[in-house]
Amino acid sequence: MSRGANSEYGRARERLIVALDFSSVDEARAMAAALKGYVGVYKIGMELIYAGGVELARELIDADERVFMDAKLLDIGNTVRQATSSVAALGAAYLTVHASDEKTLKAAVEGRGDSGLKLLAVTVMTNLDEADLRQQGVVGLTPPELAVKRARMAAECGFDGVITSGCEAAAIRAAIGPDMLIVTPGIRPEGAAVGDQSRVMTPAKALQASADALVIGRPITRSPNPAAAAADIVAEMKAAFA
Repeated sequence: MSRGANSEYGRARERLIVALDFSSVDEARAMAAALKGYVGVYKIGMELIYAGGVELARELIDADERVFMDAKLLDIGNTVRQATSSVAALGAAYLTVHASDEKTLKAAVEGRGDSGLKLLAVTVMTNLDEADLRQQGVVGLTPPELAVKRARMAAECGFDGVITSGCEAAAIRAAIGPDMLIVTPGIRPEGAAVGDQSRVMTPAKALQASADALVIGRPITRSPNPAAAAADIVAEMKAAFA
């Protein structure tokens, strides 16, 4: 089976984002090396960012790898604007911003400028359910309803896409149309442990529900053979379009 970028397998692989959720840059670097050619994007989240992950991001970008900075920005407008500008200058492919309000989203768009950085709005975290939303003061909206509302706001503010559970992907696609990216975390292959996630979906079902790309961490990075685990997931993703 061909694994080139232009093959069906290669196109499926480009949709796979692996979460390098490590507290050690050395561990993350070793995992990235083990997965080279098996995944499309490396995601660097807050755990790794605060452990030196920005330097690793530079290394990967210099090696022509695509990097997703999962910073989940949420702050006053000037701070979000300047932080986004810094990530754009880094050369990252993607950056996450919490879709909590228009001021935050618009500040990120301003900070991105005319760079190629794609902005993804975090709608509702995949570990939250309706009870959690009530605890946060969100009353009268289910997680899917809130996710759709925030996705619409992100689209109006000029974002490139959203981060959302696969459970909400189809409703969001119907609400925002075909042009925005839908990136789905909380993905678990059939039979995998759910862990701390509340709203999960298999890779094939998430893609069939309108997701454009999938974020997968532990099912790959905690596997005895991460490359084989990634290859199996890409094969399942490819089969979803057969």
